[in-house]
Amino acid sequence: MAPTPGSTLRSILFRHLFSLLVLCFFCDACKKIALKVPSHLPADTLVGRVNLEECLKSADLIHSSDPDFRILEDGSVYTTKNIGLSSERRTFAILLSDSQKKDKKNIEIALLAPEKKKPMKRHAKDKALKRTKRRWAPIPCSIMENSLGPFPQQIQQIQSDSAQNYTIYYSISGPGVDKEPFNLFYIDRDTGDIFCTRAVDRETYDSFQITGYATTPDGYSTDMPLPLMIKVEDDNDNAPYFEHMIIFSVLENCRVGTSVGQVVAKDRDEPDTLHTRLKYTILKQIPENPKHFAIHPDTGVITTIFPPDREICPKYILHVEARDMAGQSFGLSSTTTLTIDIKDENDNAPTFKKTSYVTEVEENRINVEILRMDIEDKDLPNTPHSRAKYIILKGNEKEQFQITTDPNTNAGILCVVKPLDYEISRQVILQVGVVNEAEFSKGTNSKGITTCTTSVIVNVKDSDEGPECQPPVTVIESKDGMGVGKEILGYKAHDPDTYSGEGLRYQKLKDEANWFQINEKTGNMKTTKILDRESPFVKNDQYNVTVLAIDSVGRSCTGTLVVLLEDENDNSPIIKKNVTICRHGDEGGVIEAVDHDGPRNGPPFEFILDNQSNKLWTIRKKSDTSAIIHPKDGLKSDFYSVPIRVEDRHGLGKVSHLQVRLCDCTLPSDCKLPAGRVRDVEPSNIRLGKWAILAMVLGSALLLCVLFACFCVTTKKTVQKCFPEDIAQQNLIVSNTEAPGEEVMEANIRLPTQTTNISEPIISTGTLGGQATKTGGQQSFEMVKGYTLESTKSGGHQTLESYKGSGQGLVDTGRYAYTDWHSFTQPRLGEESIRGHTLIKN
Repeated sequence: MAPTPGSTLRSILFRHLFSLLVLCFFCDACKKIALKVPSHLPADTLVGRVNLEECLKSADLIHSSDPDFRILEDGSVYTTKNIGLSSERRTFAILLSDSQKKDKKNIEIALLAPEKKKPMKRHAKDKALKRTKRRWAPIPCSIMENSLGPFPQQIQQIQSDSAQNYTIYYSISGPGVDKEPFNLFYIDRDTGDIFCTRAVDRETYDSFQITGYATTPDGYSTDMPLPLMIKVEDDNDNAPYFEHMIIFSVLENCRVGTSVGQVVAKDRDEPDTLHTRLKYTILKQIPENPKHFAIHPDTGVITTIFPPDREICPKYILHVEARDMAGQSFGLSSTTTLTIDIKDENDNAPTFKKTSYVTEVEENRINVEILRMDIEDKDLPNTPHSRAKYIILKGNEKEQFQITTDPNTNAGILCVVKPLDYEISRQVILQVGVVNEAEFSKGTNSKGITTCTTSVIVNVKDSDEGPECQPPVTVIESKDGMGVGKEILGYKAHDPDTYSGEGLRYQKLKDEANWFQINEKTGNMKTTKILDRESPFVKNDQYNVTVLAIDSVGRSCTGTLVVLLEDENDNSPIIKKNVTICRHGDEGGVIEAVDHDGPRNGPPFEFILDNQSNKLWTIRKKSDTSAIIHPKDGLKSDFYSVPIRVEDRHGLGKVSHLQVRLCDCTLPSDCKLPAGRVRDVEPSNIRLGKWAILAMVLGSALLLCVLFACFCVTTKKTVQKCFPEDIAQQNLIVSNTEAPGEEVMEANIRLPTQTTNISEPIISTGTLGGQATKTGGQQSFEMVKGYTLESTKSGGHQTLESYKGSGQGLVDTGRYAYTDWHSFTQPRLGEESIRGHTLIKN
């Protein structure tokens, strides 16, 4: 159903801000502007916006010729009261002026009321329709958010040129119609009027993109769909707000203009409009005076205008307001409370509560507290800016006092760390200063800070003292090797009151080697052993003896007697370790020697080989304490003991036997020569003890007994000799002489060969030392030289060689004549019994 003209007029009259179409009909911006408005305008209603800069950029005074309207800086025109347009046109002027340039401009504003339309009567058209598709021009449209109605409220009208020839039905779709939010808009099917059914929040929906359609009753689209944008004009319905609680801090005594922080407020209204143009103001400062802070109205940056002092006020509270509409009184606003903490700096020096102090202490007392000194500091407690650090400026040259800080009270604690002597000084005056752990700042209020000082008078009280061991260490010199019973000067203590050592008794507390015996009355020392500088108890040529001095009432003190031993050259250098030499290497073996004497009687060393060793080895010096030994050609791999004489710089030395392992290897670690007998280069001078000699004699006797037993067993056996029974000229005579054994030691004796007929085979023994050859029926014998015959008379042994040497000389030493053989054997054969007249057959 089409709406009546009355309802359409009422919807137009109640349209709110930005439901306006601004039309400009001028060539010069300062001539005339026409605004189409409803016939009824409520108070504080936005009529429209005018670009003032196009007319006069430097205008500093803007006002309206009609008091029913007011003009803002951005050119917005608002009503000041309810206005009804009785006529179709109402005009007024915007007056612009520049007071400096004395320039003035006028802008004429014409308000146009909507025309009253008569409803068109539609007629049926021809049955044959001529289709013509045309693009509709988008029509600008807007609605005011939070409109008060009444609803439904007409907001726009769409029309198609096809309505002149055909019956046209209008329809719309899109968000606000058939999509979220549903049923917000609808359209009159016949007139094309678009209505809004309820108020809209721009912060939820800032625009609606809907589509309009024009169709015939039979559903034919005479035009293309028309896209229509409905913009929701912003209403200043949201006040600015601050998101978080704000806490800033700034250093005290900072310069003027120091940035403290920035406050930022937000506004949900449309950006880049007066509704979101905020101005910041400090409403209140706590405490109020003096004013220390200022805020930039546009950026919200807070700066200092006067340096704050933490010792006067450590914290400030500011109430800050943010107002929209560029800070105009009718704009919306909100406030926040922010805190500014003033950070401390060391701008106050600590001061003593007293200008001088007096205290006392007994002499010889140590590690005792004698005084506490309190201070004041205005800086922040328990920080480096207020924690005190005490210094003794004068009077502590002997370092007898020490001052520390109590961590709980910040007071200075004066202590005695070294004993005071009443006899030397009865009063000590100290000058004590105090500073902070942190350095003094260089701020505005901290100029001219100096160190606070005070004086302390320490009175020393006299007391009855025990013996005094001063100096604590006494050094005396002695010679190395000093004999037993020698007396040396001991440690001396004294009574501090009388400066005398009378009445004191001395005792040894420490004498590690027990070298000395102390005289109880004098403290002098007497040696009980020979002093040896090379003793393990001697360190750096010094031997320490701790002595206890005791007075008559039992009070005591301890002192140290240092015996400084002068080195004597009483130790020869010795070789430290054995060496391994590889035959295939050229490095040789490194010999290292050590001398237990001091440096004056030590290196450089001289390494010397004797004449016998020089034939097999060569040696050359490597350093002051080492040498390199090389084997000469011809030595085989084995273990050797090489005598080497090592002498110190003064020629004192002795022979040391270096054990050398000569090995077929490339590296000494690769040597696989097993451990064995060490071969001496020359016979060593070893002396055997009586037990060793006795063992050797008994062993030799036992061995002779065993050999004699074996010999006796051997002589009991009968040895058969192979000789023929009869030989021409009795060349071989039967005897009881046993066959020769292993004692044949001369050359062979060859006898003339004889032949005989033997019915039985004859075999010659191989132990006779001769040779026998059998040829046919003849047997040939040849007796070798050196055949041994045993004499039963003498029990000894005699050879033909020895017989011959007794007086008969032969030219041929290789052979003997038969007469020689017969002369040697015949006398001996006659002495034997007849028991040997047989030949032994094997």
